[in-house]
Amino acid sequence: MPSPASLAERFDALDAFLREHQALWRPRPFVERHLAWEAQLPELAGWLRGRSLAAAEAAQHAPAALAAPAPFPALAGRASELCRLDPLPVQPTPAGGHRQQLDVPGRKWQQIQAFAAHLQFRQRPAHWLDWCAGKGHLGRYLAADGNSLTCLEWDAALVAEGARLSARLGVAAEHRCQDVLADDCAAALDPQHTAVALHACGDLHVRLLQLAVARQARQLALAPCCYNRIQAPAYQPLSQRAGASALQLSRDDLGLPLSETVTAGARERRDRDRSMAWRLGFDTLQRRLRGVDAYLPTPSLPTAWLRQPFADYCRHLASLKGLADPGEQDWPDLEQAGWQRLAEVRNLELLRALFRRPLELWLLLDRALYLEEQGYQVRLGTFCPSELTPRNLLLLAERPADPAQVPGR
Repeated sequence: MPSPASLAERFDALDAFLREHQALWRPRPFVERHLAWEAQLPELAGWLRGRSLAAAEAAQHAPAALAAPAPFPALAGRASELCRLDPLPVQPTPAGGHRQQLDVPGRKWQQIQAFAAHLQFRQRPAHWLDWCAGKGHLGRYLAADGNSLTCLEWDAALVAEGARLSARLGVAAEHRCQDVLADDCAAALDPQHTAVALHACGDLHVRLLQLAVARQARQLALAPCCYNRIQAPAYQPLSQRAGASALQLSRDDLGLPLSETVTAGARERRDRDRSMAWRLGFDTLQRRLRGVDAYLPTPSLPTAWLRQPFADYCRHLASLKGLADPGEQDWPDLEQAGWQRLAEVRNLELLRALFRRPLELWLLLDRALYLEEQGYQVRLGTFCPSELTPRNLLLLAERPADPAQVPGR
């Protein structure tokens, strides 16, 4: 686990790595048919493009182990070295929490247990604040030992259901309907609160950090998610160090750490693959129809669209995008071209995958350095295996009881 003095050093090392190799991880194979780096690395590009879709799928969760041509192994080794983090220490879990398990999906319940088991603070928390709480499953689990609990959630239906569950389980909790991005949210965070957020997205968890600083909340625990869910067109650094970096990140760049998933079932994976292959087949068609060799963004489509013939899918999508009627096409050939491109895209993305964790840790360190600059003592580590959730990084922050212990003083 990094010491306060090493947070900046680790950030600088990651920053240099990402800046040096940004030509490899910024281009998106799904959007760009030919990547600029392929001309400089023809052996690696040809090797990746020649692999099957099944081979790409098998390597998705451990791309660093792939025996690919240079410089792939060296990049994988350096990324692994830069991103090494130990699990945070474990503490006993709250008594009686298992009574709540019936109301929570199995994988989510395991994540809650793992998250809670790593919330070690010098001062015992007295009042939990569950940020973007949903039904408040995490907060109830933490408050099972009798601590006070406030749950903030903007969806009124989830607030009502959370209050019902808390009453049924005998947990004293206030479930508050609150938009955490609204101006009046500041009043909901008290300096004595221990704020927790398990997989709060983008602007939502950034808002927690900013309000915790403004209100001088004594403790917080954050496992971030969905860094790309922001209102701004580009990333706005939080810390002074990240603000001084030459690395500028777009929303598309911020989506890179989220490109790994482990929870999809077989049917969901089949639908995902067909959707992507058909989109890529349509991409070939739309370039032909428009006479423009450029990607055309398409909206998310209902799964029902995948139950029609590929030709009808393309006709409907062309109409949706205001393109000319495709007329007669060699539809089997176009569909096969889509599947072939999907195999190439998935394999080319294995190079980008080496930079998923470095970019995620860069973003987490920006948050950690921001809190450190504001007087918090910060610890980073993992709270569960990546098989349970790839978003397994945890940030713990606590204001020292003695001001002389503030970092840098």
